[in-house]
Amino acid sequence: MKKGFLVIISAPSGGGKTTICRSLLRRNPELVYSVSATTRPPRKSEKDGADYFFLKESEFKKRITQERFAEWAIVHNNYYGTPRRFVDQNVKQGKVVICDIDVQGGEKIMQVYPEAVKIFIIPPTWEELEKRLRRRATDSEEVILRRLRNARRELKYIKRYKYCIVNDSVLQSVKEIENIIIAEGLTIQRMDRDNDFLREEK
Repeated sequence: MKKGFLVIISAPSGGGKTTICRSLLRRNPELVYSVSATTRPPRKSEKDGADYFFLKESEFKKRITQERFAEWAIVHNNYYGTPRRFVDQNVKQGKVVICDIDVQGGEKIMQVYPEAVKIFIIPPTWEELEKRLRRRATDSEEVILRRLRNARRELKYIKRYKYCIVNDSVLQSVKEIENIIIAEGLTIQRMDRDNDFLREEK
């Protein structure tokens, strides 16, 4: 069995990472999505257990004390976290786990999984980023302006990542990530150690 691995995908708010991840998973059903937990209220189209595990703040804090998160952070005044057990079990089974996460969470989860594949997604321009945030029609003007300010700060994290995708086209971005996953799965470190040639190498 090839070694499984975690793929961390981050972007400034409005960069398109969630749309890209959904398309990636539809095209590649063998990939596993790491469902995060959050205390923010669900949007109209979101379902508990599929998009996020929506928790009350008291329950989220309880799970922090129980060390049930690989990472957690407060983003835009809400808690977000990655369940540790889910990631560990799937990686151990040789699966590729996709983690759609903000840069704060990405910074922390890299410490737990230093071998993870790290991908940063950016919009083609700042103007396009603002258009995307406004097109959502889900946030107030105050929230939009705060997300734009945060995006400039989040961009400073880009050097912590190995790959950068310019999201001018969702389909093209997805294809580029698919190529990255294929290449990373073929590294010597992740090859099937039961292969006859590799047993000889031992």
